[in-house]
Amino acid sequence: MKIKVNLIGRCLPFVSALALYTNPASAQVNTREITENIRQVMQEKKLPGMAVVLVNSYGVIYKRGFGKADIEAAKSYTLSTTQEVGSVSKMILVVAMMKAIELGYFSLDTDINQILPYKVVNPHEPKHAITIRELATHTSGIIDNPGIYINTFKFDLQRRPYSSTYLEPLQGLGYKQALADTTLKQFFLNYLDQKGKYYSSGNFTYTPSGRTSSYSNIATALIAYLIEIKSGVSYKTFTKKYIFEPLHMSHSAWFTAEVKLNKLAQLYHDGGIRFPLYDLATYPDGGLKTNALDLSRFLVDMINGLSGKSRVLKAQSFQTMFTPQFSGTNLPAGLSLAKRNKGILWNLYNNGTIGHDGDDPGVSSFLVFNPATGLGGLFLCNKYMDDKSPITNIITKSISKPLKVKPE
Repeated sequence: MKIKVNLIGRCLPFVSALALYTNPASAQVNTREITENIRQVMQEKKLPGMAVVLVNSYGVIYKRGFGKADIEAAKSYTLSTTQEVGSVSKMILVVAMMKAIELGYFSLDTDINQILPYKVVNPHEPKHAITIRELATHTSGIIDNPGIYINTFKFDLQRRPYSSTYLEPLQGLGYKQALADTTLKQFFLNYLDQKGKYYSSGNFTYTPSGRTSSYSNIATALIAYLIEIKSGVSYKTFTKKYIFEPLHMSHSAWFTAEVKLNKLAQLYHDGGIRFPLYDLATYPDGGLKTNALDLSRFLVDMINGLSGKSRVLKAQSFQTMFTPQFSGTNLPAGLSLAKRNKGILWNLYNNGTIGHDGDDPGVSSFLVFNPATGLGGLFLCNKYMDDKSPITNIITKSISKPLKVKPE
């Protein structure tokens, strides 16, 4: 059985919470065309379920669920359906990191060895000081050792039925749950400390010509552990206090056990094969469980951030996050600017939008906004899509032009 799984790719006035999600400007969006186009893609790609939301700085201007969250139970995929979002989770992480900077815990250019209780040394360049900025731009030299990272997935084989015939080939790909770590502290001690169980030179990379760009889930999750050290609380607690609660994201969590089973979408592979429930040992890099409405609240706040109307960060933090980090004369090996630049974890696409996508077993997601129009969009899908462009193109086109009439 062929199994296709992608492991890595995981300025208008503000109004009160009571006014959000009741925006009369929806009439300015061609909802019928968007809906028909998405339905066509759903049918062509044989996707089980999906939610799509478009927003402006006031709130939702388009929202729709499509297909099934659970095919066997004939349960519709709605705006309240909760699922993993893969690497869109990193957008929560970068906001948490900027909050930690605002709180004075560290700066982007802090050497991680000033914070960690042990010394991290890249054996390929032992004199180089790894900074938080490098973690947040995938240039730290810390990479995802394939034999280790794939085992950060922890499958729950008890809570809900899954396609048991799929488990053996899944294990054949390396998903063997071989890691016993239950905390970020334990995992990073084992991965980065020279005496750790998983430590090896294969956890690092280096190109003699200079810095190397290598997308790293593990390196970005390390940011969350640094936050834990400086804040004295778990990353889960930190994000709840500084992000989920201020934005009223009451249906967002980091572990499946925290979500009611009847709210969780089934995650599918080709042919209706159902994945087991799973969590991540390095959960900040891709373990967020949320629904489209909760994620839209986060997106609205990102749109409002540059004008100083965010509930969670100062305007300067948004300026920092969205500043291009590279240029043609300052380009790490392995990075191309053909389609996008990198901000601080955010992707700065050449079409003027800012966002990030997410992929994991049974998961595809996308979060994006256009600063020029003040519009944004997102989708969640309970199946991995090797090509998300049919959906992302619909969303990007829908947010490319400003609304003609200001919302009341």
